[in-house]
Amino acid sequence: MRFTPRSLDIFGFSVYYYAVIIAIGAILAVVFASRREKALGLRKDTALDIALIALPFGLIGARAYFVMLHPDRFESLSDVLDLRRGGLAIYGGIIIGALAAFVLCRIRKDRFLRWADLALPCVALAQGIGRWGNLINQEAYGPEITASWLRFFPLAVYIPQTGAWHAALFFWESAWCVLIFLTAYVFPTKKHFVKAGAGTWFYLLMYGFERSLVEGLRVDSLYLGPVRASQLVSVLALGTAALILLKAAKRPLYAVLLCVAGAVVSVLSALALLPAAWLYCSAPVVFALGIIGFRKLYCLKMPD
Repeated sequence: MRFTPRSLDIFGFSVYYYAVIIAIGAILAVVFASRREKALGLRKDTALDIALIALPFGLIGARAYFVMLHPDRFESLSDVLDLRRGGLAIYGGIIIGALAAFVLCRIRKDRFLRWADLALPCVALAQGIGRWGNLINQEAYGPEITASWLRFFPLAVYIPQTGAWHAALFFWESAWCVLIFLTAYVFPTKKHFVKAGAGTWFYLLMYGFERSLVEGLRVDSLYLGPVRASQLVSVLALGTAALILLKAAKRPLYAVLLCVAGAVVSVLSALALLPAAWLYCSAPVVFALGIIGFRKLYCLKMPD
């Protein structure tokens, strides 16, 4: 048995800490989702059924997404199938896992939006935990922090391979995802996050907004041509949720202003016109405004 910075080697087989962290996040997501089945009117063990279909397909999707955007890193099919080489992308996992769950939902004649309400806030928890694997793998970091007085965690993280301090974007995404989970799971009342679609649209809105910002600051993004792939998907997710919320809004003008503000900030981030420090200073304010806006747009009605 031998400990390395990234893995535990047992009889020649490496158990990677990143994989263990992801597994812990997935298990906790299923546990917490199971505790909310009754509140959403779902049958017992729905969370487990979703996990059994979504997790394996999600793993395939996460790998396929990464491989398609980095074909030069893989010389053979065996390289593609060897997950120990690293390379998973969360959006691929969410998209393919959701499609697999959708098929099972149609077979069982359940309402998919309710399944998504159950799963996505807990997926945010799994993402928040899984992001700590990026610290071990030295990934998901931002631009170099040159000011010596800003070189401390969690504002920055030291990356040995570059020999410099960088913005600790993985930590901020982790914190944001945990906030999404806490808001949608821990704090619901009779008027909040029980209406069909509330958990789904809140996740897409808030995670899409956060990821579109963070991805614009990352120095190790996955690219689709000249475009940051995950930022593009984030903007699409944000836009989809915003349009649906606009349709249900009691205050359309407020909704339009909120969506325009999100779009402007996302574009500025994509064009690298916002300094890294902006994210740290504004993220708590943006999250609070997002919650207030979401409540005004969607959560004031009694559940259907």
